[in-house]
Amino acid sequence: MIAWVAGVLREKSPVRVIVDVNGVGYELHVSLTTSAALPDVGKTVALFAHTVAREDALLLYGFATAYEKEVFGLLLRASRVGPKLAQTMLSGMAPERLIAALRDGEVAAMKGIPGVGAKTAERMMVELRDRAATLGSPTGSATPAAAADDLRDQLLSALLNLGYPRKEADRVVDTAVAEAGEDASIESLIRIALRSLAR
Repeated sequence: MIAWVAGVLREKSPVRVIVDVNGVGYELHVSLTTSAALPDVGKTVALFAHTVAREDALLLYGFATAYEKEVFGLLLRASRVGPKLAQTMLSGMAPERLIAALRDGEVAAMKGIPGVGAKTAERMMVELRDRAATLGSPTGSATPAAAADDLRDQLLSALLNLGYPRKEADRVVDTAVAEAGEDASIESLIRIALRSLAR
Protein backbone atom coordinates (compact mmCIF):
# COMPACT_ATOMS: atom_id res chain seq x y z
CA MET A 1 0.00 0.00 0.00
CA ILE A 2 1.30 3.46 -0.91
CA ALA A 3 0.93 5.82 2.06
CA TRP A 4 3.12 8.75 0.99
CA VAL A 5 4.16 10.31 -2.32
CA ALA A 6 6.89 12.95 -2.61
CA GLY A 7 8.37 14.33 -5.81
CA VAL A 8 7.96 17.03 -8.45
CA LEU A 9 4.47 18.24 -9.29
CA ARG A 10 4.13 17.73 -13.06
CA GLU A 11 0.42 18.31 -13.65
CA LYS A 12 -2.47 19.56 -11.56
CA SER A 13 -6.15 20.29 -11.90
CA PRO A 14 -8.66 21.03 -9.12
CA VAL A 15 -9.26 17.30 -8.50
CA ARG A 16 -6.22 15.48 -9.93
CA VAL A 17 -2.42 15.74 -9.85
CA ILE A 18 0.55 13.87 -11.28
CA VAL A 19 3.68 13.69 -9.15
CA ASP A 20 7.01 12.65 -10.69
CA VAL A 21 8.82 10.36 -8.24
CA ASN A 22 12.25 9.55 -9.66
CA GLY A 23 10.91 9.38 -13.22
CA VAL A 24 7.67 7.56 -12.40
CA GLY A 25 4.45 9.59 -12.61
CA TYR A 26 1.92 8.90 -9.88
CA GLU A 27 -1.64 10.08 -10.50
CA LEU A 28 -3.49 11.11 -7.33
CA HIS A 29 -7.09 12.24 -6.95
CA VAL A 30 -7.33 15.21 -4.60
CA SER A 31 -10.01 17.33 -2.97
CA LEU A 32 -10.37 21.04 -3.67
CA THR A 33 -9.00 21.66 -0.17
CA THR A 34 -5.76 19.85 -0.99
CA SER A 35 -5.64 21.32 -4.50
CA ALA A 36 -5.72 24.82 -3.05
CA ALA A 37 -2.70 24.01 -0.88
CA LEU A 38 -0.52 22.71 -3.73
CA PRO A 39 2.59 24.55 -4.97
CA ASP A 40 3.11 25.56 -8.60
CA VAL A 41 3.82 22.94 -11.27
CA GLY A 42 7.53 22.14 -11.29
CA LYS A 43 7.88 22.51 -7.51
CA THR A 44 8.45 19.73 -4.99
CA VAL A 45 5.34 18.38 -3.31
CA ALA A 46 4.63 15.78 -0.63
CA LEU A 47 1.21 14.22 -0.17
CA PHE A 48 -0.22 11.64 2.19
CA ALA A 49 -1.84 8.90 0.14
CA HIS A 50 -4.66 6.39 0.44
CA THR A 51 -4.53 3.41 -1.91
CA VAL A 52 -7.71 1.90 -3.34
CA ALA A 53 -7.23 -1.44 -5.11
CA ARG A 54 -10.04 -2.51 -7.43
CA GLU A 55 -10.25 -5.36 -9.91
CA ASP A 56 -9.87 -2.96 -12.82
CA ALA A 57 -7.71 -0.21 -11.33
CA LEU A 58 -5.27 0.89 -8.63
CA LEU A 59 -6.26 4.37 -7.48
CA LEU A 60 -4.41 6.83 -5.28
CA TYR A 61 -6.05 9.61 -3.31
CA GLY A 62 -3.76 12.40 -2.10
CA PHE A 63 -4.03 14.69 0.93
CA ALA A 64 -2.13 17.79 1.99
CA THR A 65 -2.47 16.86 5.68
CA ALA A 66 -2.58 13.68 7.73
CA TYR A 67 -5.81 14.95 9.28
CA GLU A 68 -7.60 15.14 5.93
CA LYS A 69 -6.47 11.58 5.17
CA GLU A 70 -7.80 10.47 8.56
CA VAL A 71 -11.17 12.09 7.88
CA PHE A 72 -11.26 10.43 4.43
CA GLY A 73 -10.71 7.06 6.10
CA LEU A 74 -13.49 7.78 8.57
CA LEU A 75 -15.95 8.63 5.78
CA LEU A 76 -15.21 5.32 4.07
CA ARG A 77 -16.46 3.52 7.18
CA ALA A 78 -20.01 4.67 6.42
CA SER A 79 -22.11 2.26 4.39
CA ARG A 80 -22.50 3.16 0.71
CA VAL A 81 -19.77 5.81 0.87
CA GLY A 82 -16.95 5.10 -1.56
CA PRO A 83 -13.71 6.98 -2.25
CA LYS A 84 -15.26 9.21 -4.91
CA LEU A 85 -18.08 10.43 -2.65
CA ALA A 86 -15.67 10.83 0.28
CA GLN A 87 -13.43 13.01 -1.91
CA THR A 88 -16.44 15.05 -3.06
CA MET A 89 -17.42 15.60 0.56
CA LEU A 90 -13.93 16.84 1.42
CA SER A 91 -14.14 19.20 -1.56
CA GLY A 92 -17.50 20.51 -0.39
CA MET A 93 -16.50 21.07 3.23
CA ALA A 94 -13.18 21.49 5.05
CA PRO A 95 -12.21 18.38 7.08
CA GLU A 96 -12.61 20.12 10.45
CA ARG A 97 -16.04 21.48 9.50
CA LEU A 98 -17.13 18.09 8.18
CA ILE A 99 -16.20 16.38 11.44
CA ALA A 100 -18.09 19.03 13.40
CA ALA A 101 -21.18 18.52 11.22
CA LEU A 102 -21.07 14.75 11.75
CA ARG A 103 -20.50 15.11 15.47
CA ASP A 104 -23.25 17.70 16.00
CA GLY A 105 -25.86 16.14 13.71
CA GLU A 106 -25.98 19.02 11.22
CA VAL A 107 -27.98 17.32 8.47
CA ALA A 108 -28.70 20.60 6.66
CA ALA A 109 -24.98 21.39 6.34
CA MET A 110 -24.24 17.91 5.00
CA LYS A 111 -27.08 18.12 2.46
CA GLY A 112 -25.37 21.11 0.90
CA ILE A 113 -22.61 18.84 -0.43
CA PRO A 114 -23.20 17.54 -3.99
CA GLY A 115 -24.20 13.88 -3.96
CA VAL A 116 -25.26 13.87 -0.30
CA GLY A 117 -29.00 13.72 0.26
CA ALA A 118 -30.94 13.78 3.50
CA LYS A 119 -30.99 9.99 3.90
CA THR A 120 -27.25 9.67 3.25
CA ALA A 121 -26.49 12.49 5.69
CA GLU A 122 -28.71 11.00 8.41
CA ARG A 123 -27.22 7.54 7.94
CA MET A 124 -23.69 8.93 8.20
CA MET A 125 -24.58 10.81 11.39
CA VAL A 126 -25.78 7.57 12.99
CA GLU A 127 -22.83 5.49 11.82
CA LEU A 128 -20.00 7.99 12.32
CA ARG A 129 -21.05 10.36 15.11
CA ASP A 130 -19.18 8.54 17.91
CA ARG A 131 -16.01 8.16 15.86
CA ALA A 132 -16.21 11.79 14.72
CA ALA A 133 -16.44 12.89 18.36
CA THR A 134 -13.16 11.15 19.16
CA LEU A 135 -11.35 12.45 16.07
CA GLY A 136 -11.34 16.05 17.28
CA SER A 137 -9.47 18.83 15.49
CA PRO A 138 -5.88 18.92 14.22
CA THR A 139 -5.11 22.36 15.67
CA GLY A 140 -7.95 23.17 18.03
CA SER A 141 -10.71 25.68 17.40
CA ALA A 142 -9.86 28.58 15.15
CA THR A 143 -11.24 32.04 15.77
CA PRO A 144 -13.77 33.32 13.20
CA ALA A 145 -11.18 35.83 11.96
CA ALA A 146 -8.54 33.14 11.55
CA ALA A 147 -11.02 30.88 9.76
CA ALA A 148 -11.96 33.68 7.36
CA ASP A 149 -8.30 34.45 6.66
CA ASP A 150 -7.65 30.76 5.98
CA LEU A 151 -10.55 30.64 3.51
CA ARG A 152 -9.23 33.73 1.72
CA ASP A 153 -5.77 32.15 1.47
CA GLN A 154 -7.19 28.87 0.15
CA LEU A 155 -9.36 30.64 -2.41
CA LEU A 156 -6.52 32.87 -3.62
CA SER A 157 -4.23 29.84 -3.97
CA ALA A 158 -6.91 27.91 -5.90
CA LEU A 159 -7.46 30.77 -8.35
CA LEU A 160 -3.73 31.24 -8.91
CA ASN A 161 -3.38 27.47 -9.44
CA LEU A 162 -6.13 27.66 -12.05
CA GLY A 163 -4.05 30.22 -13.96
CA TYR A 164 -5.73 33.53 -13.10
CA PRO A 165 -3.44 36.57 -12.74
CA ARG A 166 -2.75 37.66 -9.17
CA LYS A 167 -4.41 41.05 -9.70
CA GLU A 168 -7.68 39.50 -10.92
CA ALA A 169 -7.66 36.84 -8.19
CA ASP A 170 -7.11 39.44 -5.44
CA ARG A 171 -9.99 41.47 -6.82
CA VAL A 172 -12.62 38.75 -6.34
CA VAL A 173 -11.41 36.96 -3.19
CA ASP A 174 -12.90 39.30 -0.57
CA THR A 175 -16.09 39.72 -2.59
CA ALA A 176 -16.57 35.94 -2.81
CA VAL A 177 -15.93 35.41 0.92
CA ALA A 178 -18.36 38.20 1.83
CA GLU A 179 -21.04 36.85 -0.51
CA ALA A 180 -20.71 33.23 0.60
CA GLY A 181 -20.59 33.82 4.37
CA GLU A 182 -18.36 32.48 7.14
CA ASP A 183 -19.52 28.84 6.91
CA ALA A 184 -18.96 28.56 3.15
CA SER A 185 -16.99 25.65 1.73
CA ILE A 186 -13.95 26.29 -0.43
CA GLU A 187 -15.85 24.68 -3.32
CA SER A 188 -18.70 27.22 -3.11
CA LEU A 189 -16.19 30.07 -2.81
CA ILE A 190 -14.41 28.92 -5.95
CA ARG A 191 -17.73 28.76 -7.83
CA ILE A 192 -18.64 32.30 -6.76
CA ALA A 193 -15.17 33.64 -7.63
CA LEU A 194 -15.18 31.98 -11.07
CA ARG A 195 -18.62 33.40 -11.78
CA SER A 196 -17.35 36.86 -10.85
CA LEU A 197 -14.23 36.49 -12.98
CA ALA A 198 -16.34 35.48 -15.98
CA ARG A 199 -18.32 38.73 -15.94
